[in-house]
Amino acid sequence: MSTDLVPDVEAAAPAGSLPVTGYGGYRLQPAHYEPERVPHEVARHSSVPDTLPVGSPAKVGMLELEFARRGERTELVHRYQKSPLQIMYPLYYDPARPDMPYTYIMSTGGGILQADRLRTDLLFGPGTSAYITTSAYTKVLKMEHDYAVAQTNISLGEDAYVEYLPDPIIPFAQSRLYQRTAVTLPESATLIAGETVIAGRLARDERHQYAVLASDFEVSRPDGAVITLDRVRLTPDGGDTGGLAVLGDRDVLSTLYVLTPHASATELGDLLHAALAPTYGDAMALGVSALPGDVGSWVRIVGDDARLVAAATTTAWRALRRRLTGRDAPAIRKV
Repeated sequence: MSTDLVPDVEAAAPAGSLPVTGYGGYRLQPAHYEPERVPHEVARHSSVPDTLPVGSPAKVGMLELEFARRGERTELVHRYQKSPLQIMYPLYYDPARPDMPYTYIMSTGGGILQADRLRTDLLFGPGTSAYITTSAYTKVLKMEHDYAVAQTNISLGEDAYVEYLPDPIIPFAQSRLYQRTAVTLPESATLIAGETVIAGRLARDERHQYAVLASDFEVSRPDGAVITLDRVRLTPDGGDTGGLAVLGDRDVLSTLYVLTPHASATELGDLLHAALAPTYGDAMALGVSALPGDVGSWVRIVGDDARLVAAATTTAWRALRRRLTGRDAPAIRKV
């Protein structure tokens, strides 16, 4: 495993790009850490902070992880990390899947701040299996200037099996965040991915006081053809999130996606509905539907109890793991 904390920037630059010398190399150039586009709901808050501006030390966080099949198990073969993003060394604690590493993404800071630009690149080689999560909830702190961006790029090789299930995001009052997850998925690979948003610091009666939360979840084939695109735009007005057409004035929004060639969208949808409806159908609003082109299915859950929504999401994930791998999922350890 290589830990490129002080990389050879010319050797590390992507093919076709010009090498950039100096601290951080090409990774600290705006073309690398800024998204191609920012939704107008977020971009309208663009400004120059009176604290550290975009691109300053500790304002650009980078994490690059590459996994490859080595013998009978999947191993981390490349890592680059730049504060505030880092990881724990992958753990192999699942007796039912001794081949699968469980990796926890962590932050050295107290949360996402104004003018932060965070980028995570996850590469999974052919035949790999991996579980990626975070070590704690992600707090998006109050912002007076500009906005924050968190990008995650996930690329799967042929026959890879990946579960990407980070902990919830908590946007504080007056925060502004654009989150984008872009996935490259060949037809033979399987991805289970989830996203959860909590309305704010509920224990303080802070509900939907953030300025804007925009999220894009995009899945494409290696040739660039888009097979799934889910966009969320939340811009509360005095705590009002748009009624039944948006969140129904609920406090928690959770989405779980499954894309796989190993089961039809109808079968996956029926599985998710059967796993969730009997226990959780009366306690929260949930909807299951097929993704276009029979590539998979998804479930969206809205509720008021974060722990109950988390339990429902875990139940759905466990049902999918059992169906797609024939193995039961373990209890996920948190630090």
